[in-house]
Amino acid sequence: QVQLVESGGGLAQPGGSLRLSCAASGITFRLNHMGWYRQAPGKEREWVASISSGGVTNYVDSVRGRFTISRDNAKNTLYLQMYSLKPDDTAVYYCHGPSLGTYWGKGTLVTVSS
Repeated sequence: QVQLVESGGGLAQPGGSLRLSCAASGITFRLNHMGWYRQAPGKEREWVASISSGGVTNYVDSVRGRFTISRDNAKNTLYLQMYSLKPDDTAVYYCHGPSLGTYWGKGTLVTVSS
């Protein structure tokens, strides 16, 4: 069965950095287009970044230049390296892929605060 387990969240100061991981199982990870999404308190979930099976990346304007999405197909793991964090980056972060339909993991909470 499909399982996505996000980790790496926590408390960071403005300007700080965090690295999120998403361990995938039950799918042929290397063939899947994958992305990171986030949901801030009181807001709808939004797309943050994506990476194709071939490694092509895209970012929402608000994180471009600060976040880097990557994947390790040998480890079935998706990453999101976040630098220059801002309070507006506070949210629960999820990984997901279009082929996964309505399945979502539990996410990992990122809090950016001084």
